[in-house]
Amino acid sequence: MTGRLPVTLPPLPGELLSSWISRHADFYGVTPLTMLRHGLPEATSLGPIDLSLTKAQANQIAVMFGACPKLVRSLSFADAPKAAHRFISKGPMQRCARCTDSGADSLPVLRSELQGWRITCPHCGEPYQDKTTSDGDRTLAPYRAAARRGEALLDNHAERRVETWLPPLEIARLLLMRRIPWPPPRDCDFWRYRLLGAIVPDFDDLLNKETAFPFSPKHPILPLHIRPALLAGVAIIDRAGPPMLKMLQGHMMGDNKNRFVMATDHLVTPALEWGPPQQFQLI
Repeated sequence: MTGRLPVTLPPLPGELLSSWISRHADFYGVTPLTMLRHGLPEATSLGPIDLSLTKAQANQIAVMFGACPKLVRSLSFADAPKAAHRFISKGPMQRCARCTDSGADSLPVLRSELQGWRITCPHCGEPYQDKTTSDGDRTLAPYRAAARRGEALLDNHAERRVETWLPPLEIARLLLMRRIPWPPPRDCDFWRYRLLGAIVPDFDDLLNKETAFPFSPKHPILPLHIRPALLAGVAIIDRAGPPMLKMLQGHMMGDNKNRFVMATDHLVTPALEWGPPQQFQLI
């Protein structure tokens, strides 16, 4: 059975599509998948709807809720560039203490709570919180302003497809590639050294305290307490321009360097016109 629901609940500002569907499921006393199938009979799972929503599906869901398709799509990540998908988690990983109703039995999920490029709430500007306990905030305090610039660059790219000379999402992924420090470390823990550490030296100090670092260009969502370093790195490179890419090539060797060169060489050659990166651009 399909058709418009007799009673609909308005979406909350910034709410995720699957969360909106789940709130209706709670209201009607059915499972979220059953609610989704009321509008999309062929649906087999609720999860993919947030990332892979098609125009036809948006139209069908819009009919179910008596809403416009544009609103339905805005609750999903369907219009985000593919590069942003690696930065979107499968579930909420951060919340705003100011905007969250701690007394609610079932909290709605906001789109921004899944976005691995955010460190602040887009609604009130307060820093996001998660379960991480670390001194990362204190260590990275000097980079706070740059991190906020990086957050804005990534958000504009992911949400509004605004690109600069090198897409910010691509910069973030490149900075998580491994680098070769000099002199080489005695312990041979090369996994601790990423290109980001050449831009934000305090990042190396943070990784020296970690026992593992399972993050990479393929898995770029960093824990919230060290995420400002990555955002600051994006802002620094964006401001410094292509010459810094040439500098970063010198921190790499072998296949890793070849992959970096292939991704950036079309920008490095024209970089000679920019001149070398200035010291003020690095802070």
